Amino acid sequence: MSTGARTKAMKRSNGKGTRPDQQFQADLLLKLEMKSNPETLCLVRATLDRAAETLNFHSAERRAIVRSVDEALANVMRHAYEGKAGLPIVVTFRRLYGQNHPQTSAGIEVLLEDRGVALNPAELQGRALEDIKPGGLGLHFMRQSMDEVEFKRKHGKNQLRMVKYLAVPKTAPGSEGE
Repeated sequence: MSTGARTKAMKRSNGKGTRPDQQFQADLLLKLEMKSNPETLCLVRATLDRAAETLNFHSAERRAIVRSVDEALANVMRHAYEGKAGLPIVVTFRRLYGQNHPQTSAGIEVLLEDRGVALNPAELQGRALEDIKPGGLGLHFMRQSMDEVEFKRKHGKNQLRMVKYLAVPKTAPGSEGE
């Protein structure tokens, strides 16, 4: 593992397609230090799409990951920073590996950090899906698209951690033991 790589063990939480008690290691892919400016979102989208492609995510999964991160960044700019430009946001992308298969990608972890208005994770509720009007569905989308979505406040920073795991390939019937 490279000198700049950060490794940590993580247990998989309950999500879609869970692998209970699977241990993962995280290796730093990229860290972006950006300013709150909507014009930079296209750069983040392109970078993340390419990173997810490199990790072997299919196009539909890549779009879901990119939309989730894009929505989260837009929310930081709109809500945490109340529309003010030029304020710091750090986005960290980590490649997840299965502890038993360190050569094989298991997924991607995205961590967003900002110093905006403190959020209370208990109050983060998307609006009711029945309430048909534009906007307000980003949180629903993130939770639906990503396997893990965690909000917290730590050391004066809002932190949003999102994880998407690669689908576990299904074994073809009758191929076991051949």
